Amino acid sequence: MVRQVKWWALVSSAAAPVVLIGGWTLAAQRQPDGFDSTVDTISALAARNATDRWLMTAALLCVGICHVVTASGLSRAAPAGRIIFGLGGVATMLVALFPSPTTGSAPEHAVSAGIAFAALAVWPAFAWRRRDSTPPAAQPFALRPIASFTAALVLLWLVAWFTVTLGTGGPVGLAERLAAGAQACWPFAAALSSRLASYSTARGTARM
Repeated sequence: MVRQVKWWALVSSAAAPVVLIGGWTLAAQRQPDGFDSTVDTISALAARNATDRWLMTAALLCVGICHVVTASGLSRAAPAGRIIFGLGGVATMLVALFPSPTTGSAPEHAVSAGIAFAALAVWPAFAWRRRDSTPPAAQPFALRPIASFTAALVLLWLVAWFTVTLGTGGPVGLAERLAAGAQACWPFAAALSSRLASYSTARGTARM
């Protein structure tokens, strides 16, 4: 029996990148002159001393909720991948709930961000099913082994680049936005390909 991906999982997966990118774009426009998105981080937009910090805070909360909703409805993915993906969504919400302070460090913010980036990078590698009753041609493209592992490698590379820039002082903001943006977009690819594969399988069965 083919597992049907919930329609609301497709909606939530599509909403996540829109909310994230729209949130950091709008929040950056509200900052004083001198804010540079290629250098300044997303967290800086939700920090306690940021102008209208509620914009980025709300965006992060919404993105985290979207990820949890998508994980719960992405039934074509393996349970391990969905659990890790959902964990990344919860960690994203914690990033919003534990903002960067005006001065000093914030261990809870750093830990939450680290878990979020790690979980949202590796979950594709655990999302493909080793045993699926559907024929290979009917399996969602984004949840096939090659696509899943390739996505995880690319996402991990982007996170690694962001981590390196944190230590070297490179384009931290750009690296973070590319990593976070890619992590927000891949769930939509997984949900969309799953939905299309389900339709294709249903049509094939109806013609028999």
